[in-house]
Amino acid sequence: MTDTRIHVKSSPHLISGPATGVLLAVLTVALIAALALGVSVGSVTLPPGQVWSVVWAHLSGHGDRTDPTLGQVVWEIRTPRALLAALAGAGLAVAGVALQALVRNPLADPYVLGVSSAASLGAVLVPALGGTALAGLAGSLGVTGAAFVAAVASALVVYMLAQRSGRLLDSWLVLSGVAVGYLCTAGTTFVQLQLNPTELQGMMFWLMGSVAGASWDDLGVPTLVIVACVAWLLTQARALNALLSGQDAAVAVGVPVAAQRVGLLLVGSLLTATVVSVVGGIGFVGLMIPHGVRFVVGADHRRVLPVSLLAGALFLVLVDLAARTVDRPNELPVGVFTTGFGVPFFLWLLRRRTSGGSDAS
Repeated sequence: MTDTRIHVKSSPHLISGPATGVLLAVLTVALIAALALGVSVGSVTLPPGQVWSVVWAHLSGHGDRTDPTLGQVVWEIRTPRALLAALAGAGLAVAGVALQALVRNPLADPYVLGVSSAASLGAVLVPALGGTALAGLAGSLGVTGAAFVAAVASALVVYMLAQRSGRLLDSWLVLSGVAVGYLCTAGTTFVQLQLNPTELQGMMFWLMGSVAGASWDDLGVPTLVIVACVAWLLTQARALNALLSGQDAAVAVGVPVAAQRVGLLLVGSLLTATVVSVVGGIGFVGLMIPHGVRFVVGADHRRVLPVSLLAGALFLVLVDLAARTVDRPNELPVGVFTTGFGVPFFLWLLRRRTSGGSDAS
């Protein structure tokens, strides 16, 4: 049987540890450039000079003396949208790193494991239950809370279903995730049938993943969650590396395996739920970005985490830019593009990992 686990020592990579700093600097510059492009370009392209005069006026506090309509488009619509796309991409990429470390499998991500679908179901249940006896419970949880509870529950179910004699089977992991994802999608469809046509259209667009309609108020919670989760994961980087070497090896170096796995499950679910609650279901970012990053920098989480964070942010900013401009003045859901990239990538990865056998135990 082919071993599809992630290995720290054997992972191929193109750059060494010292060069990671250069890569991080390049990604930072590229992200800033992509954000600048995202603010300047949209359904209507605006002159860069005017765009950045608006941004500078707000950042410096000197007041915006440009056309009020231009100021509103740049500062109230495009700037928070570009920043939310960066936050969503970063959050999903880091969630993918956490879940892949949890199950020691590069095929894992919030979408493939059904976590994203479950979070979407939890999020849509809150407005749908507004007029029912459960409205109080839904209101107390909030959209993010409900998405988090559903995400954690689905991750636990998938994790338990994939266990056989105390070992985690890759094929069962993927199949269980797909099954749970379909079940949650069916639940979401049932909720949609209870909505009127106007609400249904908006929800369908949101479920495909979109940062349209982003506002400054949408940025606070994702920023806090991502910063807190990344900070915790960085402190656990050595423990995560030990987990990749196997449970026995991790125990031998003093890693509390059970507690570590619970922490990874909660962090991955919280990141996914937070992102889904504000931008909907955007798939495959957590699969593609961490795997690509490991190919470049290796499997050491001290490098994988920061590089994935920046690469995920850059990727989704560029994808959102494409979603706004490919069919101008119409706009496409971001999830259409990430799924279009992600499905071929997933099939290639699955074929590459299983070409030597039927399964891994």
